[in-house]
Amino acid sequence: MQVIAESFERIHRSNLIGMGVLPLQFPAGVSRKSLKLNGTETVDILNLDADLKPGQKIDVVVHREGSPSQQFQALCRVDTETEATYFINGGILHYVLRRMIAT
Repeated sequence: MQVIAESFERIHRSNLIGMGVLPLQFPAGVSRKSLKLNGTETVDILNLDADLKPGQKIDVVVHREGSPSQQFQALCRVDTETEATYFINGGILHYVLRRMIAT
């Protein structure tokens, strides 16, 4: 699951990652208003894989019924390697459980 926003409070961003939700930030000059998003769109996240890096640009494609798709690059707000590890594992709980099982 992903959340795309114009900005994140530090604790909110951290909590999302801890729950396995990817915080993505619109690039400068782009917003839900400039993209004319109204909630009926579907969104594809293209280059998201287990090689996630802090600060990586993520390709986002917005699909609207009867209109051409729009693509932009969102900023991945996973800011540290530890957060990337938590997200790749589905959140901090899944990470901890996997570590406990492995030992």
